[in-house]
Amino acid sequence: MKVLLINGSPNAEGNTAAALKEVATALNAEGVETDTVCIGTKPVQGCIGCRKCKTTGICVFKDELYLTLRQKASEADGIIIGSPVYYAGPAGSLCAVLDRLFYSSQPLLQYKPAASVAVARRAGSVAAFDRLNKYFGISNMPVVSSTYWNIVFGCNPGEAQEDAEGMLTMRTLGRNMAWLLRKLHAGDGVDTPAPEPRQATNFIR
Repeated sequence: MKVLLINGSPNAEGNTAAALKEVATALNAEGVETDTVCIGTKPVQGCIGCRKCKTTGICVFKDELYLTLRQKASEADGIIIGSPVYYAGPAGSLCAVLDRLFYSSQPLLQYKPAASVAVARRAGSVAAFDRLNKYFGISNMPVVSSTYWNIVFGCNPGEAQEDAEGMLTMRTLGRNMAWLLRKLHAGDGVDTPAPEPRQATNFIR
C-alpha cells in the first residue's frame, strides 16, 4: 500500500513539510509506503474552464507538476494534501494545480481515502482545511479523520514540531489512514457503488 503526500508549500523544508513528515513516519511504522511531492516555487497554471479534459481525460496544460501528481495519484492507494495558510486559505499555486487535477482526473481518484492538513501561524486554518476537503467531498473519496482537525501551528521553520497536539494529530492521522487502507484491502473483491447518471442542475429557468 502507498500513500501520496502533496506538500502545497513553496518551502520544501518548512512547517508543512514537518507536519507531513510526521504523518509519513506514522504510516511507515504501520507498513505503508509513502511518496511526497512538493509543488515547489515555479508558477502554476490554473484551470481556464475549457473543458477539453472532459473529452480527452487529461488537462490540456501538460506541465511537469500536473503530470507528476496525476501519475503518482493514480498509483497511490490514499492521498494526503498539506498546505500553509495564506489569507485564510490554502496556497494559491496548490489550488491552481488541484483544480485541474481533480476536474480532469476524478476517475483515477475516486474511492481512495484522503485527508488534508493545514499549517498556520495563528488563524485561518479551519477555512483552509475546509477548502481542501471539498476536493474529496465532490470526488467520491472517503475523508480520513484524526483526534482533532488536521491542523498544525508554526510560523518559523521548526516551530511545527513544538506544537505537541498538532504532531499528535498528525501521527493519529497516519495511523488512521493505515487502518482504513487495511480495512479496504481486506474487502478486495467488493464492488464500488454503481453510479447513477449525472444530473447537473442549476436555477436558471
